[in-house]
Amino acid sequence: MATMCRAIMAKRNRRITVNRGFLLLLVLALTATAGHAQTQTGLAASTSSGKANITGQSTGPIIIPQDLSQLLVEPGDLLNVNVYDTPEFTGSYRVDPNGDLTLPLCGKVRLRGLTLQEAARHVEAALKDGQILTQPQVNIDVAQYAGQYVTVMGEVVNPGRVPLIAPTPLGDVLAEAGGETPAAGARVRIRHGAGEGLPEQEVPYARSQSTAESASILVRPGDAVIVPRAGIVYVLGAVNRPGGYVMQEDGKLNVAEALALSGGTVMQANTGGLRVIRRNPDGTILDFPLSYSGIAKGSQTPLALQGEDIVYVPMSKIKATFTNATAILSAAASAAIVHQ
Repeated sequence: MATMCRAIMAKRNRRITVNRGFLLLLVLALTATAGHAQTQTGLAASTSSGKANITGQSTGPIIIPQDLSQLLVEPGDLLNVNVYDTPEFTGSYRVDPNGDLTLPLCGKVRLRGLTLQEAARHVEAALKDGQILTQPQVNIDVAQYAGQYVTVMGEVVNPGRVPLIAPTPLGDVLAEAGGETPAAGARVRIRHGAGEGLPEQEVPYARSQSTAESASILVRPGDAVIVPRAGIVYVLGAVNRPGGYVMQEDGKLNVAEALALSGGTVMQANTGGLRVIRRNPDGTILDFPLSYSGIAKGSQTPLALQGEDIVYVPMSKIKATFTNATAILSAAASAAIVHQ
């Protein structure tokens, strides 16, 4: 009996041992699976993070030309000149303010406004004409651009410097500055070169009137682009919203449109006394009496307005008689600009 009991107990102990071993193997397998999953997740997260870091390394947009061969040599550029099999001429040279490159034994070579390929041919010709080399082979590339930005000022969303390394259409430069504000005028000034007092080029540009002419306007590195504000027209007197109104970007606004922007006349308005006051550049003042009823009925063409014109609607016949143009001009000077 004792022998049988010992045999049964030994059998149970072996079964328990086997079961414990199986459980241990199961736990180890589950742990390894979880660890593998965590490793894969960690790798995925690390990879994702690495991609995010690479993306975040951008230093900001820069406008580059579609064809680098069209880059033009400008004063201040640092050029790498490689003359085949002639190391004494090979090196880096700075283009002087006049656009010339000075080479040893060769003197000055005018390169301003040339492409890199054209510049290389000019250097070859200079070496050959100076009887320095019989068959020179020259290659030129740019080590450093002098004017690597254009300054954009005035009515743009983000005025400041825009990176630029080649002549670029005006529209692309303005887009990099956030585009024009609603108060921008229909003409843009481009100052070629740095510094004040330089001649400016005034060009037509309006978002709503894109033409082949405006698309062909190029801005070069080192230029300054000035976007002036559109003209202001003042609507004063017996109107619902008196104040100054920015003319649209095409620069056109007539009396009827100006009155509509101001919310129209009030009930007490003396529409028979409608006037437009205009100050000429020489200081003289023009006073245009208009027929409001004729404009409303369409029998009279609304007067086209100019920047700084004043549309005045009196409140009564007495005020229409005794309010002179000088008083109206004084009132316009303190009028607020109405943001549409």
